[in-house]
Amino acid sequence: MFHKGEIRQKNTIKPATIMRHFLFLLLPCLDVCGVQGASDFRICAFNLQHFGESKAKKQDVMQMYVKIISRCDVILLQEVRDNREKALPQLLERLNRYDLYHDYKAVASERLGRSETYQEQYVFVYRTDTVTVTGQYQYRDNRPGHVDAFSREPFVVRFKAPKTAIKEFVLIPQHTSPANVSKELDALYFVLQHVRKMWKTENVMLLGDFNADCNYLSKRSRTKLPLFTDKSLFWLMPEKTDTTVRETTSCAYDRIVVHGDTFAKAVVPFSAKPFNFQMEYRLSEEEALKVSDHYPVEVLLKNNASQVCFSLLLVLLLFIFRPGRQGKLSNFTEDLLISCNDLYAGSIHLASVIII
Repeated sequence: MFHKGEIRQKNTIKPATIMRHFLFLLLPCLDVCGVQGASDFRICAFNLQHFGESKAKKQDVMQMYVKIISRCDVILLQEVRDNREKALPQLLERLNRYDLYHDYKAVASERLGRSETYQEQYVFVYRTDTVTVTGQYQYRDNRPGHVDAFSREPFVVRFKAPKTAIKEFVLIPQHTSPANVSKELDALYFVLQHVRKMWKTENVMLLGDFNADCNYLSKRSRTKLPLFTDKSLFWLMPEKTDTTVRETTSCAYDRIVVHGDTFAKAVVPFSAKPFNFQMEYRLSEEEALKVSDHYPVEVLLKNNASQVCFSLLLVLLLFIFRPGRQGKLSNFTEDLLISCNDLYAGSIHLASVIII
């Protein structure tokens, strides 16, 4: 009840108070989702540098491999030279003994190479509880006019990962010959188009030791390659990234490239990077080089929870800053919604701009 002479104050809430309430409601969601939480899906690629029976006998090296591989939901292994098929089973056995929370299996290509004395395999090791193999295809290097373009033709594998935002994707690996990088990367673009058409999918990632830097591939050469010029392809590794172990080299040989906006938006922004196992496990350069002369490269895919939380945030924003009598959001609310959307869906484009 108001007495004569009193002025009734208008019931208003200051913007700062609104923001405090908003942040309080937001905290539980951030705690559940995280930006790069442990539940994000990790795809890796690692050139093991001549992995065979000889390395399999080195306990310290095998222990490092197990630690590195167990970080990934799917990992591409390159330079696997397991002629008698003993080293890879040993690696898988050790891996499953080391990580009791996941079960690991592998799918491997045939032995590839122009020489009978030197051949390699592409091997994908994956966690069976987070991803399944739904298809595989060994590319035949017999395209008219471009026969035998690859030293090691791609072994293409399709995966289903229900807990990721993208659900299904295809991985195309490539370990190029240093003497033939431009030709092989040019041919790799054709493989990409062929796989898209064959499996009717746009969600394709190319990854591996492309040797796409330093003396093997000049910046001028890149301008002539559609793998670099096609705007639907996003090169995720920053251009000046060093994926080599030796202190005397600094080259971005190992790469991760995704095709299409859908796949690009399913990637956790700025998560593509090398994993410096030398620093992580406190190894000397000499000890690290026994493992490999390359660092693994990796990228994170968003999980379903990330998208659900983002949707909840938008609902929360709309509830707190719901339209007024005119049916319009305030300028502040519109700006905030646009900013959130940009952070969620557009950040990956900023990362790719740095590359080329």
